Amino acid sequence: MLSAAQWKAALRRFARLRVLVIGDVMLDQYVFGRVSRISPEAPVPIMDVQGDKFFPGGASNVARNLRSLGAKVVALGILGADATGRTLSRALREQGVDVAGLLTDRERPTTLKTRVVAQHQQVVRIDRESRLPISARLRAKALAFARRVIPRMDAVIFEDYGKGLIGQEFLDACVAAAGRAGVATFADPNMHHRLDYLGLTGITPNRAEAFWMARDAATDAAADPLLDRPLLAVGERLLATTRVANVLVTLGEHGMCLFRAGRRPHHIPTAAQEVFDVSGAGDTAISAFALGIGAGLDPIEAAFLANHAAGIVVGKAGTATATPAELLARLPPRAR
Repeated sequence: MLSAAQWKAALRRFARLRVLVIGDVMLDQYVFGRVSRISPEAPVPIMDVQGDKFFPGGASNVARNLRSLGAKVVALGILGADATGRTLSRALREQGVDVAGLLTDRERPTTLKTRVVAQHQQVVRIDRESRLPISARLRAKALAFARRVIPRMDAVIFEDYGKGLIGQEFLDACVAAAGRAGVATFADPNMHHRLDYLGLTGITPNRAEAFWMARDAATDAAADPLLDRPLLAVGERLLATTRVANVLVTLGEHGMCLFRAGRRPHHIPTAAQEVFDVSGAGDTAISAFALGIGAGLDPIEAAFLANHAAGIVVGKAGTATATPAELLARLPPRAR
């Protein structure tokens, strides 16, 4: 494992990396309050709102994580012509994300996910969105932007949530453009929209998503992932069917397991010290993993870094991010 000086040097290299994030951008709203009584109208709680906060979510949270880790980021996604879209675009600009690729669709709303939280407990989530495919005209515009920008990037991350931007033809065209330019490609699969991620540099499914991608029924997880025969079989199957170089399966409290063709699976135990909110942990993991690979780290070292980054954000409220300073402070002595 790397020395402290080597980790610092790798993290400094993040600032030189350029990443294009392609996917479903959205705004996360958290409404905070207290519940002290039940409504006389129906058996539901009445919450007195004490405040709210907005954070970039979905693909835009990946962009936010990449910026927090120091990379230069371009976002490609679809906004509605509404206040939510303007709020999201402004938030990303304020964090240094290039929003030239955020295209406006006047026929759909910007995706807004509102989480109502009372006494630190999420009560309900309200989704305002469209899952219809975007128009052919807008998709062509998005693809033209991607093809123009990809050759200048060090990595492309696909974040699909089934909201209409990424289809198989669009994905394949972007991956082909990246391949021609020698640009690394990564994706975090989503179970609500099946896509074939073929020939990418890395994918970061969670356990359920890995089984879903392999078209296999999920089983109960074993405490030791290296003894989890169904998981090991699924990892090897994904390597064979997708030709992805690195399959990094996130396992929650059991950490992560990295699969590579011709190599033994490698388990990284969880780095979380306290779990407060798991929202966005996968976004942090793929961001750190992609940057680690881009900075020249071995895939195991990049996965180790991703595991620690995810461990940091689950200890924070809301869709949070990690910084290089936080990562350096959390690395165990053997890795420093």
